[in-house]
Amino acid sequence: MRWLFALGSMQNPSAHENTDLQPRVPHEEQNYGATAARVRRGPQVPVSRNSPAKRDYLIVGVLCYANLINFMDWFIVPGILLDIQKYFELRDEGAGLLQTVFILCYMLAAPFFGYLGDRYNRKVILGAGIFFWSAVTLGTSFISESYCWIFFLSRGLVGIGTASYSTVAPTIIADRFDEGKRTTMLSVFYICIPVGSGLGYVLASSMAHVTGDWHWAFRVTPCMGGLALVLLILLVPRRVQRRTEAHRALSIHGSSRVAAEKPGAQGDAKTSWCQDITSLGKNWSFVWSSLGLTAMAFVTGALGLWVPMFLYRAQVALGIVQQCLEKSCNSSNSLIFGGITIGTGILGVIAGAEAARRLRKTNSRADPLICATSMFVSSLCLYVAIMVAQKNILSTFIFIAFGELFLSVNWAVVTDILLYVVTPRRQSTAIALQILASHLLGDAGSPYLIGMISSAIQAKKDQSFQWSFCSLQYSFIICVFVGVFGGVFFLLTSFYIEEDRKEAEQL
Repeated sequence: MRWLFALGSMQNPSAHENTDLQPRVPHEEQNYGATAARVRRGPQVPVSRNSPAKRDYLIVGVLCYANLINFMDWFIVPGILLDIQKYFELRDEGAGLLQTVFILCYMLAAPFFGYLGDRYNRKVILGAGIFFWSAVTLGTSFISESYCWIFFLSRGLVGIGTASYSTVAPTIIADRFDEGKRTTMLSVFYICIPVGSGLGYVLASSMAHVTGDWHWAFRVTPCMGGLALVLLILLVPRRVQRRTEAHRALSIHGSSRVAAEKPGAQGDAKTSWCQDITSLGKNWSFVWSSLGLTAMAFVTGALGLWVPMFLYRAQVALGIVQQCLEKSCNSSNSLIFGGITIGTGILGVIAGAEAARRLRKTNSRADPLICATSMFVSSLCLYVAIMVAQKNILSTFIFIAFGELFLSVNWAVVTDILLYVVTPRRQSTAIALQILASHLLGDAGSPYLIGMISSAIQAKKDQSFQWSFCSLQYSFIICVFVGVFGGVFFLLTSFYIEEDRKEAEQL
């Protein structure tokens, strides 16, 4: 989700772009995907092929580090959900609402920051966001049990802070690299989603275990956020040159073929926010892939909050562990699930990016087809994991790992789809809209919905751990159906992606 690539002077990362070109590609050649876009014939425009400067890689490192902290903060609560649920005496419905409040605020703030990111200094926006969410997270660690509503409010404020980062940071990476390197750098950036999520579980459960108090889990990432802010100030230039329409459609052979730009062309024209929204609404590849991402978000949001609790209840029901009556409970499930999230996330993102890179050379619809296949396989694995939990916990862990692996395949691929079907001047707005839609219909409601269904099922019988496990098990089935719908949405994307890519290249 970013501008296509940046060709700034390597000595000065914020300098104007170098447009000295060396055309080499024959007219009849065609390439596919974000790494080798198919472009229309026209006057050849030279593209600088200088290697990225070392500072570009340092900038990516800083942004990836901050993204890691971003997602650690997302998943601190799920890592110690059992402790928080006991501390504030929350039912499943209330526990699910915690994550819903966080994501709702994140979602509603995203379009605002997308608008700012397209028009104002992005470094200032990133710095303010990191400071704000780190400060609020630290404040969360001092909330007592009599102020449950403040805890909910603080999670919402953290969501607003993280929205400023997730919307703007990827566009800076896209502005520093050409298309070949860009896909690799975006893959690294998006590996931080599962790695940060997994580390959030590990950090939360480890701090609760070591200190005997879950509040300490919220006191580590603010220190890391302070370091990220210092690195941002020192290493990221105040202004990053944005992509122009002349530097587009780079082929795998290193040259570009686009129509010569004329003064006053549409590429230089300012458009209103309403015009951007209308244009994106007519882009069916963007619409269907966003709905596919929404299904992914629904499933990952529900799994992210409830899997450690589901595994704990399954173990109690099977007699493997005893019911926790202490202030700080056994956190082994959070630790294991955090490790699974990290491992499958790294492997999945790398595998997805590599599969897309290879298959794009022979199939122009490879990206959405990869996403569709991954969603179908992931849904099957999750269904098996849910069903075998009442018999074999080890098998449940294995199938959950495979389900997460195939979900992770899609992260970088979905991002790249948006990049080459949306014109650069609308990409921050497109990112913000995709965040809004995927969270509004996805993980903003799924944790609460699972908790609400579980609480409703539990109310039908007397309270018991066997029944509390079954209620959560039945609730999880909805994730399987949503995953299948996500696969269908990506299949629909494949019908429109060639046409929308061509249109984006011609604007």
